[in-house]
Amino acid sequence: MRESSAARVRMAILWAVMVLGALTMLFPFVWTLVTSISPGASLTSTPTLVPEHPSLSPYVTLFTGANFTMAIGNSVLIAVISTALQVITSAMAAYVFSRMPFRGRGAVFLLYLATMMIPFQVLIAPLFAEMKSLGLINSYPGVILPTIASAFGVFLLRQSMASVPTDLDQAATLDGAGHLRIFVQIVLPLVRPALATVAVFGFLNTWNSFLWPLIILRDPTMQTLPVALTSLQGQHSTQWDVLMAGSVVSILPMLALYVFAQKYIVQGVAGAGLK
Repeated sequence: MRESSAARVRMAILWAVMVLGALTMLFPFVWTLVTSISPGASLTSTPTLVPEHPSLSPYVTLFTGANFTMAIGNSVLIAVISTALQVITSAMAAYVFSRMPFRGRGAVFLLYLATMMIPFQVLIAPLFAEMKSLGLINSYPGVILPTIASAFGVFLLRQSMASVPTDLDQAATLDGAGHLRIFVQIVLPLVRPALATVAVFGFLNTWNSFLWPLIILRDPTMQTLPVALTSLQGQHSTQWDVLMAGSVVSILPMLALYVFAQKYIVQGVAGAGLK
């Protein structure tokens, strides 16, 4: 009886901590949403979760600006193309590292993973010089090209592909299949959760990218959503309701994508971790 009572107490404490943590993490999002429907709201006042005079006028003000609507389209275009190319390059590299033995494969893989420890800020100057030499300044390819390779994506997919039995490859080879057919028809369908995980993380990273688009894109009509949000903040005064409305709009696609792919993310990360 004492053990069961102690177990109940521990469970109650655990639930209380989890609920408190969840509320703490949700509060900024709820406050952002409430501020976005509170015309004339200010962040200098006491936070409130109940709007006094709720209105969608901040969203109307937000979308009446042509640049913001155009920024959403730019972000969608860049994020979708970058994510698709990132998944393709990561899957192809992971297949080579997991299925095609060659001398120094382990060393090359470790060297590739070591690039994850290099901050992107260190690479900005050489990347900008490279894009300038290619004539890609102020262009969509200039924004996309540095993002099409992902060491994290290669690592995750390589771990997942390594868990696929090689007997399937041998059976397909006896039927006359080459590496391309094995890669497309056998390996990729078996690592769909990992592919979805790479796609979600790639999309989120590109969607939230601020520094590189700010540097490489000079045309206001080509700016992305994070850059457009900073333009809503003035030097002397800021329309916080409009700014928070833009923040909510920027969060919605990420939230929808994560909810849709949550099952695949858990399966992909768990499968790679178990391997």
